Amino acid sequence: MKIVVVGSGEVGYSVAQTLSEDGHDVTVVEENEERAGVVDNELDVIVVRGNGARPHVLEEAGVFPGCDVDILVACTDHDEVNILACWIAKRSGVKRVISRARGLEFTDSPTWAKSLGIDVMNSPERSVAREILELLSVTSAVHTAELLDGRAGIYAFRIAKTSPLVGVTLKNLRTLYPQFVSVIVYVERDGEGIVPNGELTLQEEDLCYLVGTREQAWQVGELYQMEKTRPLKRVLIIGGGKLGFQVAWKLENQYRNLDIRLIDHDREKCERLAGELERTLVLCGDGADGNFLKQEGIEEADGLVCATESDEANLLFAVVGKALGARKAIAVVRRKIYMNMDHYMPVDSIVNPNIALASVILRHVRYPENVGALAIIEKIDAEMLEMVLEPDSPAVGRSLIALALPKGILIALIVRAGVVFVPVGSTVLQSGDKLMVFARTDQMTEAVDHLGVR
Repeated sequence: MKIVVVGSGEVGYSVAQTLSEDGHDVTVVEENEERAGVVDNELDVIVVRGNGARPHVLEEAGVFPGCDVDILVACTDHDEVNILACWIAKRSGVKRVISRARGLEFTDSPTWAKSLGIDVMNSPERSVAREILELLSVTSAVHTAELLDGRAGIYAFRIAKTSPLVGVTLKNLRTLYPQFVSVIVYVERDGEGIVPNGELTLQEEDLCYLVGTREQAWQVGELYQMEKTRPLKRVLIIGGGKLGFQVAWKLENQYRNLDIRLIDHDREKCERLAGELERTLVLCGDGADGNFLKQEGIEEADGLVCATESDEANLLFAVVGKALGARKAIAVVRRKIYMNMDHYMPVDSIVNPNIALASVILRHVRYPENVGALAIIEKIDAEMLEMVLEPDSPAVGRSLIALALPKGILIALIVRAGVVFVPVGSTVLQSGDKLMVFARTDQMTEAVDHLGVR
């Protein structure tokens, strides 16, 4: 396919790199000379320098009336540029246009996208805010990703020394705990990744990525960590931007008696937020001031969310807060280089809005229309994809054993007639089944083809 990517920041670079490696004909439009130079030197793409909202720049990139461009992805940091680039592209005959929207008002309803002819308009702040809420609720999880509109998810739990799972093989796990609708799809051990089979024996300190139902996640977490999940009583949020606001707003709606405190150094912003949030105590202060944090009860905080615009500040605030007694510290970062900093710093979880946005874009570009949400697990280079089996799929009527899926591809959950269950080798697939498929990133297209999803 011929694809034009407008913007080569963290999101645009990642999308262009992935699609180029997939074999697509990719052109990147970038106004910043330094970023354009990096893309030109590092990626096998065509680079057009200029403002992606200008018709003559897009024309140079191949977008003009009657063009043969299949997809345009606009993912700059400026909503106006993204929207106008998509509008011009759609009227030039580009088949599908995808726009990033930082302003939440653009994605409050589908009206904006529909009126402008934009096929997909996505703001990652909402999905990341949901991920943060899940991390706060399931206290022992170090990573989460939503599936099935929140009915299920991916959860990463580390096995404690005292856990009864130590020494248990995966084939015996389901026999010992049949009440849990969950399956381990990946294990990280001593820095190495393992795609497990039934003979794998779980060990202390294994980081297990499992797919399971949301309602059981906290119970499963207790089994791994041997710590009782307690109700959230106090959460501190540092950073009053779009993401910090979204987290506070969602906490207000989900927890009626929760003590929520939002901290920002900008007094004008604090005054505005105080008028928009109903039950959140908005405080003007420095998130790195230990005395200030102590005054606001950091020692009794069940969660600390660091969501400023600075990756470095968020990591620092999370370390300080954790040292002062916060039970769980979550840092928001936007640059890939910081994604594994929790291995080297006392930070419980790191979340990245750019990865959430990239996953949405890649799903719409790489996979058929009848697949659902894509969850990218960046740290282990893997994906979870929802897909529905059509009546003419060659997988219909066959058992999982008969399918002989390649190693590394796993059907983790099936939704059938509204019921979510973990399949076994003898499970026969049916038309209309919704499958939760796990695979390494470079295998997912093979999984889609193997299951006959158009």
